[in-house]
Amino acid sequence: MSARKRQEVRVGGRQVPLSHPDKEMFPEDGITKAELFDYYRAVARPMLTYVRDRPVSMERYPDGYAGRSFFHKDIPAHFPDWVHRQEVPKEGGSLTMAVCDDAPTLAYLADQACITPHVWLSRTGGLDCPDRLVFDLDPPSEGEGGDGPRADFGTVRWAAKELRGLLTDLGLRPVVMTTGSRGLHVLVPLDGRSDFDTVRGFARDVAGILAARHPDRLTTEARKNRRAGRLYLDTQRNGYAQTAVAPYAVRARPHAPVATPLSWDEVDDPGLGPRDWTLRTLPDRLAGRGDPWTGLHRARRSLHPAQRRLAALTS
Repeated sequence: MSARKRQEVRVGGRQVPLSHPDKEMFPEDGITKAELFDYYRAVARPMLTYVRDRPVSMERYPDGYAGRSFFHKDIPAHFPDWVHRQEVPKEGGSLTMAVCDDAPTLAYLADQACITPHVWLSRTGGLDCPDRLVFDLDPPSEGEGGDGPRADFGTVRWAAKELRGLLTDLGLRPVVMTTGSRGLHVLVPLDGRSDFDTVRGFARDVAGILAARHPDRLTTEARKNRRAGRLYLDTQRNGYAQTAVAPYAVRARPHAPVATPLSWDEVDDPGLGPRDWTLRTLPDRLAGRGDPWTGLHRARRSLHPAQRRLAALTS
């Protein structure tokens, strides 16, 4: 039964509250909080594979996606006891964060107007050692780089494939997804035995090699006014307490686009865009072709052999 007419909805054996179900979260499309709630129930099975056992930062929009918003890292006192918690060390103390381990929690976050959950790259049992590495690939904004050409999404697709080739040569098994915003994320599953400093340093070295191979199209320059229209290979998310948008998360953009895992052959499609699937179309995609990342845990690799191969490339 749809959650639309209920104030409490049974999800995964729990009664989950749904307040103000008719509140429009995406007014242009008439997408209500109840529909957002229903979406996260519908995609819970594959999505939880990628968010379970990870601290969550909640991107909340109490007045809908176009209204005021805030990131909520600490778990509010009113959250139910059954929402899992994790104490996270930080400078000068600690923070207690929510951990989205089950479908009721995923639905409850939607009730709290969390349009987009963002997750850590490490798990609760090893917060200092990520088991994911992320490259964030966005086309430059209009006007970036002075007189330099504006990179379109075709450049993002090309960069993702170049990055895949290099990472594969290093013995890693990257996957790719749309961000639901402007670009693509290339994600590398790791065994979780290297710390953040090591992983971030490796990511920077990979980006540096790729930018050196294609200096006219790619850059590692963080300052926008020095990119000259080139695509920035962003590795900044690979640090302690940094987050990345969760696979299958809805984004706070017009028409409720979704961060969508892809197969690599889809990246070859010149018609691919970063917002091709939405809250209303993603469930049909899953029903029709399944989750392209099924079995991702089998792609986890140690970073040490890849580091040795990378060093050989630069020697």
